[in-house]
Amino acid sequence: MPKSRSRKKADYIPPPERTDKSKAVSGRWVAPTMVTLLLIGLAWVVLYYVAASTIGFVSALGAWNILIGFGFMFAGLMVATRWK
Repeated sequence: MPKSRSRKKADYIPPPERTDKSKAVSGRWVAPTMVTLLLIGLAWVVLYYVAASTIGFVSALGAWNILIGFGFMFAGLMVATRWK
């Protein structure tokens, strides 16, 4: 039986090492801002459900309180994408 030809593969060349400039580090403000926005959003929604009838401005906003709370949480999630 004839012997098949062997293919020559190129040797593996690892990608170049990153320099210090390419290693991104998030700012010191990212983590505290993210946690603060997430907690404000959570507190807003909980406040709406627990004490909406006793606090005037919260009851005046009605169902918009859910959107406000989730807006804060969404902003916290967007800040979390900058965390490295």
